[in-house]
Amino acid sequence: MAMEDVTGRPPPKNQMRMSPVVWARRNLFSSIGNTILTLVCLYLLWLAIPPFLDFTIFSAVWSGTTREACLGDGKGACWPFVWANIGQFIYGRYPQDELWRVNIVFALGILAIVPALIPSAPAKRFNLIFLLVIYPLIALVLLAGDRPGLRPVPTSEWGGLLVTLVVALTGIVVSLPLGIVLALGRRSSMPAIRMLCIVFIEFWRGVPLITVLFMASVMLPLFLPEGMSPDNLLRCLVGVALFSSAYMAEVVRGGLQAIPAGQYEAARAVGLTYWQAMGQVVLPQALRHVIPGIVNTFIGLFKDTTLVLIVGIFDLLGQVRAQLSDPSWTVPQGALTGYIFAALVFWVFCFGMSQYSNFMERKLNAARER
Repeated sequence: MAMEDVTGRPPPKNQMRMSPVVWARRNLFSSIGNTILTLVCLYLLWLAIPPFLDFTIFSAVWSGTTREACLGDGKGACWPFVWANIGQFIYGRYPQDELWRVNIVFALGILAIVPALIPSAPAKRFNLIFLLVIYPLIALVLLAGDRPGLRPVPTSEWGGLLVTLVVALTGIVVSLPLGIVLALGRRSSMPAIRMLCIVFIEFWRGVPLITVLFMASVMLPLFLPEGMSPDNLLRCLVGVALFSSAYMAEVVRGGLQAIPAGQYEAARAVGLTYWQAMGQVVLPQALRHVIPGIVNTFIGLFKDTTLVLIVGIFDLLGQVRAQLSDPSWTVPQGALTGYIFAALVFWVFCFGMSQYSNFMERKLNAARER
C-alpha cells in the first residue's frame, strides 16, 4: 500500500493549541459536577486571596525604623520588622565580624551546585567530587573555625537560614547514596545483609523524626562514655540523615522493582559484574523512574528541618519566633508577618526543587524517545 504524503497538513484537532475558553469548557465546565466544583473553588479563592494580598501588599507597611511605623488601625504586614532582623533570619547569632565566612560558604555552594544541576556543563565528575567531598570540608573549616586565623564559632551561635541549609543539604547528600545502598541490600540474595537492611529501614520508618531528634539530643549522651558529648547540631545531622535514608531506600527500591528482569539478565549475559550491571544498566533506569519520589523526599526533608527547634537549635523558623520576643518590634501583626516571610522562603526552595525535577523528567523522557 502506498504511503500518503501528509506534509503541510495541519495537526489533528485534538493536538491543536486550544484557546483559554475552549480549555476551560473542556476541563472546568465539562459536566454539572465539574461546574459546581469549579464555582466552589473559585469562591474559596475569592475569600482567601484578596484579604491575603491586601494584608501582605496593599495595606502593608514597607518602610520604617521603629515599631511605631506599624502601629495603627488598618495596617497590614509589618515588613520593617523583617528588614530590621534579616541578619538574624539568615545567620542567627553568628558573630557580625565573622559573617564573611558564611558568605563565602554560600557563594562556593552556589558555584558548586549550579554547574551540577546543568546537564550539559563540562567536567561533571570533578564538579561532583568538589560538591560532595571538598566543599563540605571547606564549609566545615570556615563555619566552625578553630584553625589558624579563624576564630572558633560554636554551633550554638549558628542559626536562621544557615542552619536550615546545613541540616537539609547534609540530609540530602547523605540520604541518597545511603538509601541506594540500603535498597540494594534489601534486595540482596544474602539473607544476613537483607535482614540487616530490612531491620534498619523499618526501624527508622517506624519512629517519628521528632523522637529521633529527642533521642539524638537528650538520650544519646546518657549511653556514651563519661566526658564524651558530641555537638548538638552534629547529633541532629546524624539523626536526620539516617531517618531520611530509610525513606529514600524505599523510593529507590520501588524504582528497582520497576526494571524488567530482562535488563538484569542482559547485563550479566554480556559479562558485566553485579556492580557494573547495577551502576551502568539498572540504577540509571531505576533512578529515572523515581525522580518524583526522590525530589518529594528531598522537599519533605527540607521542611522537616524546622523540627530542630524542639531540641534548641534555631533554624529559620526558630529564629523568626525568637525575634518576635524583641520588645522593640512587638506589634500585633509581627508574628503573622514573620511566619509569612518564613513560609515564602521555604516555598521558594521547595518550588525550585519541584521545577527542576519536572525539567529533568522532560529532558530524560525526550532523550529516551529519541
